[in-house]
Amino acid sequence: MSRTKRLRDAIDEYLESVEEANTNDILDHVNQRFRWGATMNQLGNVLARDRRFIKVGFDENTDIGGFRMRVCVWARATA
Repeated sequence: MSRTKRLRDAIDEYLESVEEANTNDILDHVNQRFRWGATMNQLGNVLARDRRFIKVGFDENTDIGGFRMRVCVWARATA
C-alpha cells in the first residue's frame, strides 16, 4: 500500500468539493484535517505524480508573507 494513500484521498475529496484550488489552499486543508499534516514537498510530489489531479493554471498574484509568489492551480482530472 502506498504511504500517501490517505493524503491522496483527502486531496481528491477536497478538490471534488471546491472544483479548483491552489497548492497553498490544499496544503492548509490537509494540515488542518490531519494530525500529522504534510510538507509542501510531499504535497507537490503527490499532485504532480497522481493522474487524478491536473494542473489547470497558475496564480500569479499570491501574496505570502509579503512576497509575491507563483503557485499552481489544481483540479480533478475528468475521466
